[in-house]
Amino acid sequence: MLIYQIECEGKGTVIFVDEDIALQLGRQGTSVAEMERQKVDFIVSVGGDGTILRTIHKMADPAPLLGINMGTLGFLVDVEPKDAIETLMRLLSGFDVDVRSRLKLLLNGVCLPRATNEIAFLTSSPAKMIEFEIIVDGALMEDFRADGVIIATSTGSTAYAMSAGGPIVDPRVDAIVLVPMAPFKLSSRPWVIPGDSVIEVRLKLPEKEALVVVDGQTSTTISSQDTVVISKAKTPARFVKVGRDGFYAKVKSKLT
Repeated sequence: MLIYQIECEGKGTVIFVDEDIALQLGRQGTSVAEMERQKVDFIVSVGGDGTILRTIHKMADPAPLLGINMGTLGFLVDVEPKDAIETLMRLLSGFDVDVRSRLKLLLNGVCLPRATNEIAFLTSSPAKMIEFEIIVDGALMEDFRADGVIIATSTGSTAYAMSAGGPIVDPRVDAIVLVPMAPFKLSSRPWVIPGDSVIEVRLKLPEKEALVVVDGQTSTTISSQDTVVISKAKTPARFVKVGRDGFYAKVKSKLT
């Protein structure tokens, strides 16, 4: 469930409502693309992390988002329902924005949707490993067999990458996390590399395919014939800053 909102200085508050919700409220709806063109001050997302990621995927240059948690764990949602109205009223007087890097994926030169959390390469055949080459800035970093590999932003380090055994990275750190999934060799460990790195992912076996999933929202299949290049996206994700506790307090509260 999504509600989008803009404050116009000197003109009160103008509210844009998602098209699906607008039908239930009996009012005119507005698409995410149109809201982006209107340069909304911020977007209110009611749901979980998946709702936020779906909204970001619909924008070329994402507006700041505020997440009201109606999901389960949720590292991207900051506000509990009981605090929603008070928080929104306070934010109408002004707010700070937390800027987060995203990843750009070029598949055979064609850009897929940017990743706020991660790009996951998964075996398309359950219980069968695939063999990868990971090349960073032109140098071979890893050559391994595994069920897959996750390439995550610092923001995404607390999502799928963490579940696969990757490190938790403070989102203020400009970094990219690479986490092999169930690798055949114990020597294949997670990596943290500079955020401005250019990463190539190659499949080594011609008969094997892999599924590429961006933020759990979009997916496609690749083979050894495809060229995959990942780098930092020019446009970041943006989140409304709500509290003073910060990242460490959030991690502690979510994981205990």
